[in-house]
Amino acid sequence: MPHSASSAPAAAPFRHEGGVCHVAGDWSVLALAESGEVERRRQALSRAAHDGARWDLHAIGRLDTIGALLIWQAWGEKLPERVRWSPGQQDVFNALAMNKGGTPAAAAKGDPWAWLRAVGGAIFKAVDNGRALLTMLGQLVLDLGGMLLRPRLGPWREISAQVYRTGAQALGITALVGFLIGVVLSYLSAQQLQMIGADRFIVRLLGVSIVRELGPVLAAILVAGRSGSAITAQIGVMRVTQELDAMLVMGISHGQRLILPRVVALAVTMPLLVLWTDAMAILGGMLAAQVQLGVSAQWFLQSLPDAISLTNYWIGILKGVTFGILIALIACHFGLCIQPNTESLGRGTTTSVVTSITGVILLDALYAVIFSSVGI
Repeated sequence: MPHSASSAPAAAPFRHEGGVCHVAGDWSVLALAESGEVERRRQALSRAAHDGARWDLHAIGRLDTIGALLIWQAWGEKLPERVRWSPGQQDVFNALAMNKGGTPAAAAKGDPWAWLRAVGGAIFKAVDNGRALLTMLGQLVLDLGGMLLRPRLGPWREISAQVYRTGAQALGITALVGFLIGVVLSYLSAQQLQMIGADRFIVRLLGVSIVRELGPVLAAILVAGRSGSAITAQIGVMRVTQELDAMLVMGISHGQRLILPRVVALAVTMPLLVLWTDAMAILGGMLAAQVQLGVSAQWFLQSLPDAISLTNYWIGILKGVTFGILIALIACHFGLCIQPNTESLGRGTTTSVVTSITGVILLDALYAVIFSSVGI
């Protein structure tokens, strides 16, 4: 620095000469802890700011966030037009500007096209995420081919652990939600069918709607909220603790040891969870139909094979596999994108769950259009 802290008098940490306010000395919390020091400096800085002075911070010897915040408040929480400072000081005040509503936020607030820029930024960010997911999918195919060529070196232990976490431990919640959805759907359908005397169609209505649509979507949403968030948080914590960097230093591929086991595990467990959710939902619908319509369980089960074709089961299984792969890829992508701080970890986990659920619904709509166009 051109001036040292000792060159400025201790009693005068600033001076106003020739329209320039020279800020000097110690601007740390220890210097400001003296009685009346904060108020005295605040008044002097406010007078200089009111006079439209230029600012020179080169003579500051010590500056922490408390001292910078005092100067920042004297500036009216915005960066002045004319100021001389060191690069380190500039970084501190730029951070205050970004976090306290300074120049960038003020400019955006007064910009009538800010909403358009925000929409464009969101579109570009979505395109970047889509390109990253496509790249991850390509690498996954290469890693899967390598594992099939050398199965002895595959991450079977991790795949087994992920199958247990994403599959076996999710049986309880999927069974409960599926059973309740079956009960609700059966009650609502029974009320409408009784009005037109079509009670016998309750089996076909429940079977097709649950096996083909509700079962796969419900299971995928539950897995996205439960297992997808866990995957993102787990990889994010590895980023925070620098385990991911350590893996790269040791030559361990993230794709083979982190992404591949989770994608394979969800591709295996999701169709099984779909069948499990279907069974629990049909059971709930059967019990509700028995109470509401007096339909016997024996007649319900005998009519079920005729109501639900094998094609609908295969469609549900296909949806389960693709939903599982999509959820795993999205969860791993946002986990790897997390920055080494707790705020980014929470934000990334939330974004992962929302994106996974949205992606599942969009993919289900795409399946509906495709199957309808081919007459299935």
